Amino acid sequence: MIDTLIQKIQETGSPIVVGLDPMLKFIPEHILRAAFEQYGETLQGAAEAVWQYNKGIVDAVCDLVPAVKPQIAMYEQFGIDGLAAFQKTADYCKEKGLVVIGDIKRGDIGSTSEAYAAAHLGKVNVGTHRYAAFDEDFATVNPYMGADSVKPFLKVCQEENKGIFVLVKTSNPSSGEFQDRLIGGRPLYELVGEKVAEWGASCMGSSYSQVGAVVGATYPEQGKILRRIMPKAYILVPGYGAQGGKGADLVHFFNDDGLGAIINSSRGIIAAWQQEKYAAFGAARYAEASRQAVLDMREDIAQALANR
Repeated sequence: MIDTLIQKIQETGSPIVVGLDPMLKFIPEHILRAAFEQYGETLQGAAEAVWQYNKGIVDAVCDLVPAVKPQIAMYEQFGIDGLAAFQKTADYCKEKGLVVIGDIKRGDIGSTSEAYAAAHLGKVNVGTHRYAAFDEDFATVNPYMGADSVKPFLKVCQEENKGIFVLVKTSNPSSGEFQDRLIGGRPLYELVGEKVAEWGASCMGSSYSQVGAVVGATYPEQGKILRRIMPKAYILVPGYGAQGGKGADLVHFFNDDGLGAIINSSRGIIAAWQQEKYAAFGAARYAEASRQAVLDMREDIAQALANR
């Protein structure tokens, strides 16, 4: 799957993943109104609004980007109806030729992690049949419980040609409370990065591993170090835009071949219509605002890479 992702990055010229992290406050009133008229102000109505909102954005940007990253928590908050919207969104994105990165941040031990891996990347046995449930192409994985929590995902990646992105140095301000702690004189995130490189060596694509890493754009200096530690790992970089990251912060996440990183923007794209810069589009043209935000982000990254 990593080879497919790289091919799509090269075809679009956009090392960008759109984070489909919907919140009701991002959704234009006309979409909310239509959903509530159909289903009432219910969880089902909210999920319908989320689905219609996502569909508009996907239609507007699917020719510009290689991948999307739906954050499952934004759907789970609406219960079973929200999970149905997550599934519909993932399926629709695949129909549009997009790689789907399930932002699920799962990680547990033994059979629990096996079940998570089966649900999101693999297949589950039901009698004499095998079914794919959510069937994303990649998933984000929390390694806090150690190799026990990651190995079931590695097994499924090898069996199904899927991939994972392991949390290494996250973009949130308090990430350093644990991730920067010194272990034997070295920060914990470096040790996790070394494990990512080790796990990835057994799960290679053509030139990059199916095992990638999450490293926040808000920590460019750490990104330099981790790029060296994990030369064959694709780095998923959150924190662009709304969290303060910009193109100039991103260059060290890429290898000399211009590959090796994919940059995530969530509300900076999906809620672009609410930003002053794109206010002229208005709520009715929210998806066009998202498209313009992608174009601007692509240009920002390209200029940064050209000037590095």
